[in-house]
Parts: sequence; structure tokens; C-alpha cells
Amino acid sequence: MELIWLIPAFPVLGFVLLAALGRRIGDPGAGALGTLAVVGSFAASVAVALTLAQEPEGSRQVTQTLWAWIPADSFQVSFGLLADELSLMMCLFITGVGALIHVYAIGYMKGDPDYARFFTYLNLFIASMLLLVLGDNLILTFLGWEGVGACSYLLISFWFTEPANASAGKKAFVTNRIGDFGYMLGTFLVFVTFGTIDYLQIDQAAPGVSAGTATAIALLFFLAATGKSAQLPLFVWLPDAMAGPTPVSALIHAATMVTSGVFLLTRLSPILEAAGWANDLIAWVGAITALLAAGAAVAQNDIKKVLAYSTVSQLGFMFIAIGSQNYVGALFHMITHAFFKALLFLGAGAVIYSMAHEQDMRRYGQLRRYLPVTFATMFIGWLAISGIPPFSGFWSKDEILAGSFQVQPAGQLLWVAGIIAAVLTAFYMTRLMLMTFAGGTEQWRTPAAESLPEVPGDDHTDDHTDAHAGAHDDHHAHHLTPEHNPKDAPVIMLAPLVILAVFAALAGLLNLPFADQLHFLDHWVEPVLEGQSGLPSAAVQWGLALVSIVGALLGVWFSWRVYQQHRVDRAKLEQPVLAHAWYIDDSYARVAGGPGEAAFQGLADFDHEVVDGAVRGVGGVTQQAGEAVRGIQTGFVRSYAFGIGIGAVALVLFAVVRMSL
Repeated sequence: MELIWLIPAFPVLGFVLLAALGRRIGDPGAGALGTLAVVGSFAASVAVALTLAQEPEGSRQVTQTLWAWIPADSFQVSFGLLADELSLMMCLFITGVGALIHVYAIGYMKGDPDYARFFTYLNLFIASMLLLVLGDNLILTFLGWEGVGACSYLLISFWFTEPANASAGKKAFVTNRIGDFGYMLGTFLVFVTFGTIDYLQIDQAAPGVSAGTATAIALLFFLAATGKSAQLPLFVWLPDAMAGPTPVSALIHAATMVTSGVFLLTRLSPILEAAGWANDLIAWVGAITALLAAGAAVAQNDIKKVLAYSTVSQLGFMFIAIGSQNYVGALFHMITHAFFKALLFLGAGAVIYSMAHEQDMRRYGQLRRYLPVTFATMFIGWLAISGIPPFSGFWSKDEILAGSFQVQPAGQLLWVAGIIAAVLTAFYMTRLMLMTFAGGTEQWRTPAAESLPEVPGDDHTDDHTDAHAGAHDDHHAHHLTPEHNPKDAPVIMLAPLVILAVFAALAGLLNLPFADQLHFLDHWVEPVLEGQSGLPSAAVQWGLALVSIVGALLGVWFSWRVYQQHRVDRAKLEQPVLAHAWYIDDSYARVAGGPGEAAFQGLADFDHEVVDGAVRGVGGVTQQAGEAVRGIQTGFVRSYAFGIGIGAVALVLFAVVRMSL
């Protein structure tokens, strides 16, 4: 247990060495050093987890205080690390998946002029995320919280010479600042309520908190979570995060930043237990987000944008679980999602890499012939995210749906929303696979103008200019020609895909529903959670699972009829409202660029004319008074003597007049 500090220390050391020596080490040395740092962190996480597992249940919470950080009278904050079942579970998949993404990036980023800078940021990203989950208090978690926010800005806008990529990074940064406002207010309210911001002390004091206070705290931290974990109304940054290199997309969407909000609310489960209707709000925001994002994914043609909206939708499922107080279901889906979404993003990156960095799926087709390994691994990821048994996504998604079914008073409606989102997931992921790996012809063999059929909603000819429409992964991009011959990516990129495919297939074994002895994840994290709700009876669960399976198969079948058999006109499905993601982001842009810009210009004008004008007015009056007085300040002695004489005579006359009266 004394090795806890090594978990974040390895990537911090990697960051320092790469920042100092990265350019000198170069390609691929900088990538190897960054990867070894994360592998070391993974090894330390495994060692600590194995040691912790030997402790009796209820005694698996170890705090390692490194130093006194903020000693301010009664407000004492330590720089301490909390190792328990929840934090170590997070560390294992953050460092495990993160290490595979680092290995992949060694090949993907090969030849980039800023190769060392990329791995420097990547190591700092991992270190920040580990600090977020290991911190033993809200302030230390906030340090990691801000760290991943800063790193996301640096990595999303990594190729910042493209204005759209730079704007995408700024958009992520600004959007997350709104959520941070909720985090800070929530932390202040926790300290006022409990007199501490230490997690273990909060857990002990939480049962005595009033329902109103618990609701306020829950809502404030939920606002924070909507920013980091991309829920309504703050989800708009995540689809644009695809502007960064594909390994960054995989890291953000699978193992790090977007899981922050889910982790935070789970960590605060003792407060959420008393938060009343705030839990219903969390569940319904998750359900609506899952539905809207799944609908938007149906009409996207950029392969990475499909996966981005898919991430938003899958995160919605996790928030359904948290609002249903089914924290194990949320954590279970977080783990399985980390595997299959990292697999799908890295697989998409392998496709983009092989297709001269073309991301439009309408230029693909028949790639299974040319990319057999990429196809086979993404095939497993497709089955997992589509909810096809026995792959991992089926088990975790159905545990969430089963948990939501019995929530009162509207659990059945939550379940219906989840089922619809699940069917849409199977549909749009089948669409992605068919457009990329199947289809009638190799679309890149035809001239670009002929290979891109018009799709309603795909144009940007309206009066609103999408500033991020051009954001893309442009590493070594060149024009895709009919003479292009795609082939599988190098082994260093394919090996992580194969490993992730194995876990995407088998991760469901962590929490199978058949017997209590198979609830491994449930038994592991149960001591950390408060208010964990139960699941329906076995018969109800099997019935719900059957409906879910039928729904997933229907989604796959209908997508096959549309995109492979062409029995349905795809234009009828890919409506403009879906292509523009319900115009939510467009509306934000219009408000910010129209009334918002006008309002801020009005404030600037008020500041210039009124505030600055008042200051300038005082100075002007003083200056004019000085000008007037300066006329009698000649500097001549005779003038001053004459003035004194006139004054003396005036005083004598005044005295004589007064005496005569």
C-alpha cells in the first residue's frame, strides 16, 4: 500500500522528462518513454489492487497523506491519496486502456513534427486523471479535474494551425468552465454543511444532512458532471473533440475525461441518497441525452463524429443508472464502454490512417477486403456496443435498463427511453460498419464529386456558418485518389486493437446476472457505495433482456435493409435536424454570435462611454478648473503684492462698514 503515490508519479515523471528532453529524444523514443510511464502506473495500480484485495471487506480504504497542502486556520487540506475499491477500479482501466492508446499512438503519430509534444501532453493527461480519482478530498479532485480540462484543450487543438481545430479546443475549454462553476459552488456548500471536504468524513456525516441541502449539493455537482461527461445542455463540446488526433479522441471518449462526472457522482453517493428529486432529474437528463445523441449519430457521415455522438449517448445510459441509484450498473457500463469505445475509435483511426486521412464514410466501401484485422476487431466492438449477447455491452446496458425499470414513479418510461436509444445504437453502428466495410463498391475508386451523393442536412449553406465543420484529424493528410490502395495499419497500431477486442468481448464476465457468485464487480465496489438500489426479480430481468435483444436485432436488420439492400431511401432517415444534432449547437452559436455578441458589445460600450466617461469627466473638470486658476498664478511678485494690497483694503472697508452699522 506504500506504492499508492507511484500510480500518479509515473506519468508525472514521464511528463517532466518529455518536457525537458522530448525533442532531443525524438521519434519513436519520446513515444516509448511516455508509454513506459503509463505501463509503470498500470503495474503500480495492479500491485496496490492485489494488496487491497487481501484486506477484509470494510477495511479496504487506505489514505496516504503526502504533505499538508493548504493549512488555513480551521480549513485544512492535505495532499492525500485515497485508495479504495472505487478509486483503484478507475486507476486500473485508466492506466490499462491508456497504455494501449499510448502504444497505438507511437505508430499513429509517427513522423509528426510535434511528436514529443504530443506524448508530453498525453502523459500529463493521464496524471491529471489519476489525481482526480485518487484525491482524498474535493479540492485535490478539482486539481485533477482542471488538469484534464487543460489537457483536453491542448490535445483537441493539437494541430492548432487549422482555425477549426483551434476553435474546437477553445469550445471544450469554455464549455467545461460552466460545469466548473457548479463544482466550486458545490464544494463551498459541502464545506459549509459538513465542515470538511474530505471524502471519508463526508461519508460519515452525510446521513445527517437535510434533504434540501443534499438536493442542492447534488444539483451543483450534477452541473459539474454535465460539463465533463457531456450531458445536456453542455454536451456540444464532445463531438468537436474529434478535431484532435485519433488517440486523443479514444483517450477522452473512453478512459479519462468523460468518465469524470460519473466517477464524481458515484463518489458522492452518500449525499445523492438523500437528494430526493435530484436523482430523478439526473436520470431523465441522461435518458433525453441518450435519445438525442443517438438520433444525431444516425445522420453523421464523419466516422469519428458518429462515434462521438455515440459516446454522448452511452454516457446518458450511465446517468440513467446514477439517477436510478444503480451505481454498480453505471460503473459496469463505464468499464465495458472504455474497452469497446477505445476499440472503435482506434479502429476508426486505423481506417482513417489507411484511407489517406479521409473521414467521410461515403468515400469508403468494401474495406473489409483490404483491412481484415481492423474489420475483425471493429466487428467485435460493433457487436458489443450494439448490445448483442454475449458481448460485454449487452450485460452492462441491460443491467442499467433493468435497474431503471423499477424506479418510481416513472421507471417504465425511463426503460422505454433507454430501449429506443439502444435500438438506435444498433442501427447507427450497423450503418457505420456497412458504409465502411461493406457496400456495393469501393467509393474511393470514383471521382470525389461522383462518390459523395447529396444527403439532406449534410450541406452548410444556411445563413449560419458552422465554425467547426472543418475540424478534423489531419495528420499527414493527402488527397484520396482512385489509385489509392488501402491496407491494414502497422502491427504497433493493430496489437492494441486485438487486445481491446478481447476485453470488449469478455468484460461482461465482471458482473454476470446468473448467480450472486458471479457479481464480481458488485461485491468489489459495494462497500464504497451508499443507497445502491436492487434489481427486479430474475424473471423480470430475463423478460427485459429478451426485449432488448429483439430490439438490437431489429436495429441491425433495418440498418441492413437501408444501407446494404437499399430497400429504404436513406435520405428519409438522415434528416437535416439529425445531421445538425437537433440544432442545439447551432442555436448556441446563433445566440452567442447574435444577441450574445450584441449584449457584450453593449456592455463594452457602456463601460467605455459611461464608466470610462465618468472617470474621464472628473479628470476633465479638474483640468478645466486648473486652466481657470492658472490665469491668476502668474509668478510675478508685483502681481501678488498688488493682490495682497487690494485684499487688505477690502478687509479695512469691510470692517469700517460693519462698525458704522
